[in-house]
This record gives sequence, C-alpha cells and structure tokens, in this order.
Amino acid sequence: MKIFVTGISTDVGKTIASSIIVESLEADYWKPIQAGDLDNSDSHKIKSKISNLKSKIFENSYQLNTPASPHLAAEIDGITIDLNKIAEPETDNHLVIEGAGGIFVPLNESETIIDLIQPDYKIIVVSRHYLGSINHTLLTIEAIRNRGFQVSGIIFSGSENKSTESLILNKTGIKCIGRIDEEPYFDQNVIKEYADLFRDNLLNL
Repeated sequence: MKIFVTGISTDVGKTIASSIIVESLEADYWKPIQAGDLDNSDSHKIKSKISNLKSKIFENSYQLNTPASPHLAAEIDGITIDLNKIAEPETDNHLVIEGAGGIFVPLNESETIIDLIQPDYKIIVVSRHYLGSINHTLLTIEAIRNRGFQVSGIIFSGSENKSTESLILNKTGIKCIGRIDEEPYFDQNVIKEYADLFRDNLLNL
C-alpha cells in the first residue's frame, strides 16, 4: 500500500501524522521534496520518532536550502524542479509519501504538489482546527476529487472540535482514521500509542 499524506495548509501536523502511519504499518517513508531545515528535515524527524526496526527512510528527490515554497526555494538554489526526475523509490513494503504544505503549493511554474499524486496512492488529508479550516478542508478534498482521485481518510490534528469534525465527515463521507490530540510532546512512546490506535483503520483503507 502506498499512502500519500497531504494537509489543508502548512504546519497542520503532516509529519507527526506520517510518523504515526509509518510506525503503525512499519512502513517505509519518502518525502520527495524538502525545502529548508536540511539538518533537521522531516525525514530526520520521522526517523527520531519511530521505534520499529523495519521502516526505511528514503532520500528526498530534491533537497532545497531555503524554507520557502518549493518553486521559490528551487529558484534561489538555481534549479528548476522537474517531476520527471522525481522517481518513487522501489520497495516491497508499505510506503508513506509526505507532501509539502497543501496540494496547490507550487513546485515550478506549472505544477503543484497534487501533480505528485499517482493513481495507486491512498490519500490521507490532515486537517487541523483553526478559523477557516472547514473551508480549507473541503476545498482540499474537492480539488483532489476534481483530479479524479479519492480521499481514503482524514486525520484530525490538534484540539478537538466535535462540531467541525462531524460536519466535515458528514459532508464528505470520508472515513476518519483518527485524531491526534494537542500533546505536550511527541516522542517514540507517544507515536507508538497512536500507531496502535490507528492501525486497524489504516489497514482497512
């Protein structure tokens, strides 16, 4: 199974959600494009938060120096992101693929994160509660569906908001994989607890 993790915006908890999914399935992990924070990248964070010994962390296809939208970070580095040079790693294991920001974050002048999604990917949307998040969540799901893809599940992140969550789930009909509370910290033990909670729903995608 290949799972593509995207979010409704930046800083909504995609990497924590990805850590939980990787740990739950003992899956491999790949972030095609990393922009900025190369010494403490999302790949580093995943590695530090999982405790199983099976998962493999694959190298980014593009490592960009500036913490900015990938198209701008690439321009500053003097390169252009070419989707033909982004080759999905080969593995017999489950693979978790993490996007960058939301689905319309630009990669170059014509392509965005959604162009990384392949027909065989299971798409999980991470939604975090803030003013406007219902709109951003529904727009994200609508855009994915307009491309001919289905959203396999939603993970809610942050403080619980039952009204928001039920509205989104009822309006979209999408399965809730689980919710990640506003924890004081996320270490290997906390990630493993969530991994155990999410496992059945993930295996049934």
